Amino acid sequence: MLGTVLLLLALAKTTCPSPDSVASRRAEALKKLLEVFGMEDPPAPPAHFKQPPQYMVDLFNTVANADGVTKNPDILEGNTVRSFLDKTHSEEMRFLFVLSSVAKNEKILTAELHLFRLWPRVTDGPKRHHFCQVSVYQVLEKDKLDTPGGKKLLAARLVSLQTSGWEVFAITPAVRDWTEDESSNQGLLVTVQGLGGSPLDPPPLQFASGRGHHESKKPMLVLFTDDGRRGASLPTAGFPGGSRTRLAQLPWSRSTRSLDRLQPCQRHPLSVDFEEIGWSGWIISPRGYNAFHCKGSCPFPLGENMRPTNHATVQSIINALKLSEGVSSPCCVPDKLYSINLLYFDDDENVVLKQYDDMVAGSCGCH
Repeated sequence: MLGTVLLLLALAKTTCPSPDSVASRRAEALKKLLEVFGMEDPPAPPAHFKQPPQYMVDLFNTVANADGVTKNPDILEGNTVRSFLDKTHSEEMRFLFVLSSVAKNEKILTAELHLFRLWPRVTDGPKRHHFCQVSVYQVLEKDKLDTPGGKKLLAARLVSLQTSGWEVFAITPAVRDWTEDESSNQGLLVTVQGLGGSPLDPPPLQFASGRGHHESKKPMLVLFTDDGRRGASLPTAGFPGGSRTRLAQLPWSRSTRSLDRLQPCQRHPLSVDFEEIGWSGWIISPRGYNAFHCKGSCPFPLGENMRPTNHATVQSIINALKLSEGVSSPCCVPDKLYSINLLYFDDDENVVLKQYDDMVAGSCGCH
């Protein structure tokens, strides 16, 4: 994947390009770059300023460095995390999440309902509850919730009444049903009962709803999915380019290429700036990243600092001794690649965290 990015970013400028040809080439490059990021079109930026859920920001910071490069590769289950806010905006404990942005090829691994537990109400009388039972149901028939077939239990547990904060419930089976049949999505129902299942009126425990509470406390559905896009094989050749690459203008002279061949194979900076590309409106983090690229010669004899493969060593010898016609010297290419993470708004203004493999050259070698 890194090889594709470098190729897109290293589109050479012709001697006297017309404005139309530059615009056309830029548009084509951006379209191909979107394909690298698994998109057909760039999502529209939110109509109004929108604060991403703190959970998603914290997850990004846990998984990645500030520049998006993965620092904890084993934390994410799959390569995509999607967050959805409740669409009912009701004071009742009924919740509905629209999942139309989930692609058909995405495999649902885990689904979680995140509810913010408010401080308990002050109740009259000598009896005070310390725990209550919270149950989460998948709504099967919203007009028949009191019948056995009207709802299906997904999760239930005791919750303390002494604190406030987030409660997380696993609801994976319901979300898998909804993604297979969108019309079956009739939402969720949450109930609060006493320890023995007895009704509590009024219930001493409340969760923040979509109405009348701060954006940071709104009910949220979090999906961990995998879209099947895994890392490709390492590129077979390096692509020369400057340390600061722009899509619209890329000076690339013959003398520069000749000078590059005299330098030993090594890693050089390659800055990808999302603001320059025009993507800063929908990408939350990072603002850009250093993809790095490999440049330089692989002269005979190849030292250990060149990190050569056995094949490259043999090829270097054959080339140096001219034992076979048409055999070139080994190429300077990435031999270690890292993934990056993007936190962004999708077309429905949901916040998504997605990990992309093979986007940063970690080191270079002669192959």
